[in-house]
Amino acid sequence: MSHKLINWILFVALCLIWGSSFELMKLGMFENHDFSKPILTPYEVAAIRMLSAGVIMLPFALKALRNLSKDVLIYVVMSGLLGSFFPAFLFCIAETKIGGGIAGSLNSLTPLFVILVGAFFFQLIVSTQKLLGILIGLVGSGILIYANTKGQPINDALYIGYVILATVLYGLNVNMVIKKLSGVPSIQIAAIAFSSLIIPSLIILFLTGYFSLPISESKYLIATSAASVLGILGTAIASILFYMLMKRAGGIFASTVTYGIPFVAIAWGLINHEHITAFHFLGLTVILGGVYLANK
Repeated sequence: MSHKLINWILFVALCLIWGSSFELMKLGMFENHDFSKPILTPYEVAAIRMLSAGVIMLPFALKALRNLSKDVLIYVVMSGLLGSFFPAFLFCIAETKIGGGIAGSLNSLTPLFVILVGAFFFQLIVSTQKLLGILIGLVGSGILIYANTKGQPINDALYIGYVILATVLYGLNVNMVIKKLSGVPSIQIAAIAFSSLIIPSLIILFLTGYFSLPISESKYLIATSAASVLGILGTAIASILFYMLMKRAGGIFASTVTYGIPFVAIAWGLINHEHITAFHFLGLTVILGGVYLANK
């Protein structure tokens, strides 16, 4: 199998996993899609997500600890915080007020911040063609944001800011991994990064009163299961795949995964009978053109 084909398989797999994450967040926090019947708080869903990712990777962490120096360990733990822990809480909080389609579209700002953070802080050199492809993809994301917000009131612009802040953290993490952890196996990064988040996640769950809830009730079981799947599949396994893709194809190509996420998010919207317009398909077409140009 060719090197490029493997890269695109990883790309599509990540789009499918992360594009479905917004549905799992909603399933963990609400009984329905109109935000009217809350189950778990965004802090509980994010903490369960991080806890389950840490527990599933714990068996690999002990071996990884023996192979890495203290200097490298610091960057690995930082990668867990910047690339997963803080964004998980920011996205869950944001989705208490905005829809998954909007969050998925805003998430596609990540490649822009990969370039901006890389250029200003990591001496990243970007070709004109890649920059043009990123900007075209950004235009497509703007069209999607317009399509998702048209006729729908947004209660607080602050919640959009939470998603944008998460994409800035993603940009920091991508550049840091490329510069500081390029020689570290992907599974070792994920194992230590997520295992280090077990204790903070347990503390948050304790402080929010999660362990006092009637967890045996069906709605809490479903919500907890959704958050756990989100952690195991959407965080632990997806992060390993993402670290692999970064090392194989570079940070800019890996970050354009966020341009594919809205495709899956909108597909979930169709399944849930959400209103899909011509602007959605126009935005997706423009995004595809940008991804093609950036990676030609």
